[in-house]
Amino acid sequence: MRAIGVKFLLVVLALAVMSGCSRNKEPKLLNIRASSSGPDEFSILPNKPLQQPEDFKALPVPTPGGANRVDATPNSDAIAALGGNPAAVSRGGVPASDAGLVNHASRYGRQSGIRQQLAAEDLEFRRRKDGRVLERLFNVNVYFRAYRKQSLDKYAELERFRRLGVRTPAAPPDISRNR
Repeated sequence: MRAIGVKFLLVVLALAVMSGCSRNKEPKLLNIRASSSGPDEFSILPNKPLQQPEDFKALPVPTPGGANRVDATPNSDAIAALGGNPAAVSRGGVPASDAGLVNHASRYGRQSGIRQQLAAEDLEFRRRKDGRVLERLFNVNVYFRAYRKQSLDKYAELERFRRLGVRTPAAPPDISRNR
């Protein structure tokens, strides 16, 4: 009787481990966790100050889920701060002033649906590099190991450009190589 209980316990334990290995969810290679249970100051976006319109009859009809006049618009605000036209963000499409740049960039053709294709390929890459069983079980960060072959050694590139005679700006010393 006791052997049956031990076998049953081992089967239940094996099933629990196998269910933890499921790959149905989207893999997260970079596991960043808050170090405290307090509020996340980056998730709080202050609204713009309220303004009284000149004519209340000229206000647009409210639309559920639509934009509010006091909502934060960080992209438009940054464009305005840098001297650009903040209305360019809401227009959508390619502005006429950038048509020449887009035509030159796509002179050899462009592939429709490239964003969807890249998203699917990236998802498959992250599934292959999702980490080992215990790494997934304990939420170990495997991001840097997964993308190691795609990363650029900035100091090796700096030296390569200098050997080619390209003028390069000053760069901070590589402290990892001086140890």
